Amino acid sequence: KITENAKKSLASLKRENPRLEPTLAIIQARNDHLIQEINKNFAEEVGLRVIHICLPEGSNKDEGLALDLPESLYSSKVLNAVKPEKDVDGLSDVNLGRLVRGDAYDCLVPPTVGAVMELLEDLGGKKVLLVGASGAVGAALQCMLQREGATTLSCRWKAPELQTKLNHADVVIVGSTKPDDVPVSWIKPGTTIISCSRDLVSEKQNYGQQNNHAAENAVGSLAIAMRMQNMVKNTERWIQSQQYRKWDLRCLKLQLLSPVPGDIEISRAQSPKAVDVLAKEIGLLTDEVEIYGQTKAKVRLSLLERLKDQPDGKYVLVAGITPTPLGEGKSTVTIGLVQALTAHLNINSFACLRQPSQGPTFGVKGGAAGGGYAQVIPMEEFNLHLTGDIHAITAANNLLAAAIDARILHENTQSDKALYNRLVPVVNGVRGFSAIQLARLRRLGISKTDPGTLTEEEINKFARLDIDPSTITWQRVVDTNDRFLRKITVGQANTEKGFVRQAQFDIAVASEIMAILALTTSLQDMKERLGKMVVANDKKGEPITAEDLGVTGALAVLMKDAIKPTLMQTLEGTPVFVHAGPFANIAHGNSSVLADKIALKLVGEKGFVVTEAGFGADIGMEKFFNIKCRASGLVPSVVVLVATVRALKMHGGGPNVTAGAPLKKEYTEENLQLVADGCCNLQKQIQITQLFGVPVVVALNVFKTDSPAEIDLVCKIAKQSGAFDAVPCNHWSAGGRGAVKLAQAVERAANQKNSFKYLYSLELPIVEKIRIIAQKVYGAQDIELSPTAQSQVDRYTRQGFGNLPICMAKTHLSLSHQPERKGVPTGFILPISDVRASIGAGFIYPLVGTMSTMPGLPTRPCFYDIDLDPITEQVKGLF
Repeated sequence: KITENAKKSLASLKRENPRLEPTLAIIQARNDHLIQEINKNFAEEVGLRVIHICLPEGSNKDEGLALDLPESLYSSKVLNAVKPEKDVDGLSDVNLGRLVRGDAYDCLVPPTVGAVMELLEDLGGKKVLLVGASGAVGAALQCMLQREGATTLSCRWKAPELQTKLNHADVVIVGSTKPDDVPVSWIKPGTTIISCSRDLVSEKQNYGQQNNHAAENAVGSLAIAMRMQNMVKNTERWIQSQQYRKWDLRCLKLQLLSPVPGDIEISRAQSPKAVDVLAKEIGLLTDEVEIYGQTKAKVRLSLLERLKDQPDGKYVLVAGITPTPLGEGKSTVTIGLVQALTAHLNINSFACLRQPSQGPTFGVKGGAAGGGYAQVIPMEEFNLHLTGDIHAITAANNLLAAAIDARILHENTQSDKALYNRLVPVVNGVRGFSAIQLARLRRLGISKTDPGTLTEEEINKFARLDIDPSTITWQRVVDTNDRFLRKITVGQANTEKGFVRQAQFDIAVASEIMAILALTTSLQDMKERLGKMVVANDKKGEPITAEDLGVTGALAVLMKDAIKPTLMQTLEGTPVFVHAGPFANIAHGNSSVLADKIALKLVGEKGFVVTEAGFGADIGMEKFFNIKCRASGLVPSVVVLVATVRALKMHGGGPNVTAGAPLKKEYTEENLQLVADGCCNLQKQIQITQLFGVPVVVALNVFKTDSPAEIDLVCKIAKQSGAFDAVPCNHWSAGGRGAVKLAQAVERAANQKNSFKYLYSLELPIVEKIRIIAQKVYGAQDIELSPTAQSQVDRYTRQGFGNLPICMAKTHLSLSHQPERKGVPTGFILPISDVRASIGAGFIYPLVGTMSTMPGLPTRPCFYDIDLDPITEQVKGLF
């Protein structure tokens, strides 16, 4: 009956899950062919695959594990080596704890115990003696027997009171082999005897009295049937665990203070949840999470496969108007919005943010975790190192840079034969191409696989890249603002034999590898993108890639952990993904596609994923739509456009705003005319959003110096200009509660008709795509390419890269190329000084005017205020 029920249940599971192949792995410390055969027969009857192994060599998610060991090896250490979710014998501490607690759904009854209970009926009031039944099985037996109303006693075979206890027992359960010196006469007539000894299957035991009811042989077969039943139950639970689960999120309460303390004080005042608790609350499985300390965790990409059939949530982008140098609070709005959605409206939501660069953190900007009562915590961990992704990018980038210069040196100082012999050496008497070298041979049209068979011409083609040093575009990087690395000379040591060239360092987040991390969709996709990165041209004008240099696999190894998004939380305990941090004025300025995709699955169909684009809508948002959405295939639901009265006053003709300098009175006193005049920039950014067919909600980030009349005026003009809604927000001082109206407006806007479209077709020529962005987004009259830029456009077109999207490298402080021109400049010609290509990332990036890829430190950097308390180890002054 048990076997038949298990068979039916498993067949039903397989019909619903055709790819399911549950496997029972039995780990044996002895080679008992009889036990193997019985297990195999029962498993085949139920429809299970069974394997016998001597050592736990690893197993798939749908495997169960059973241990067949001598009693002497049945230690807690051994039993708990099996993951509780794979423990079909139910002997781990976790399972036994659930059994004792009465959690029937969450626990499995050990097969031997289940078999005993199946054989016993009407235990109410009976005295049951357990002899030689200790450890996990004995504990589980006592628990189950007492639950059925029996009085239980336990005794060792050698105990002096054994005879007395045997004489009074109605049922005797034997847990181990009876010693010969214990006579069967000690057992009173009519007693039911059940043997559940580990040796019962292969060893017959005779208790000698006809009037005793011995059921020792029945337990063995029944226990194995119960094991198969447990395996089917485990499989059913595993399938259910893989399904999307509604969040059971415990939000954190805020203790709001006025005046609002500094960001780091607010962060420290909140006690974050342990990240494994947060992960469980939002439906992540244990093996999908890699813990980094108490408050950070990497999330594995396997989740995407598990939830591939789960509908995505709504996709919200936070962008902004052209900002002041102080920034207008897009990150703060992003955090405030998700806190409002989840903690106050009970709607699943996820924030997806970029990882901040160490350069601005210690330079001008300081921390970037949001601010006030709308921030990611712990903010010092968010801003410092995080899980090391930027360091991994730095290592990978500089490995490739080293490979370029080393290859040039070795090619210039060796003959073809010597070069080839070193590239394909004899190792342990065998000479062979590596996998990446074989791939290069195939690209060259050489089908040979034996290094000894290449002709001299083929050796030359294979061994020589002939890199033209003047065309090298790959630079070294460091995650520090270091202006003296903007132009350097490399190769000055005598060992480099005079191969000196001019080079430079970029900030680490400007590396193409960072852009790839942000745009990739899988580990395989990342490897392919890394291999496609063009680092230079050869002397014939053909592109040289990372794949040609043979370094792709090594780069992927350095990036294998960085590809996983990092899970953190907001002040109110709602989830945040922090992943990737490409510069917004050089690269595309958005967090990762993978973080968004995973978050969209986790929030569920009615949930929201809120991500942020760098700088104004003319830069970050335009790149989000034309580059990131093309890479991801995701369609945005709503754009939240962040504005401040301060920035609008600047665009209306207010005095310059400078980081570190006090604001002029125009910004701290009511001035409706300045606000009205500056709303032209807000109107223009709304129009830019409308080019893409996505509803826009304006979020006015309110400062304490803003007057009610100024706030009302901005919201009125925004709605008149085509915004779906415009809402003042006080999340900085009130947390999620201060952004509830914004959250409600976003929810309504997400239900509007969405006619999303790209700004341009990829098939258009490079110059025409640049012109469309310049005219339709920036408001330029036309573009003007320098001879260098035109030459590069011609080269990329000839090399087959003309169908890539455009990533404009432009100042963020103006719609034009001139930072001092505020408001909505018109009639200008946009100068394109150079055009470069990130082929691996998948975009062409024109440089508008003069753009620096390495920021510099100001006279008084932020590091003056940053310190460490040596006693508490707390970071001070980060923001």
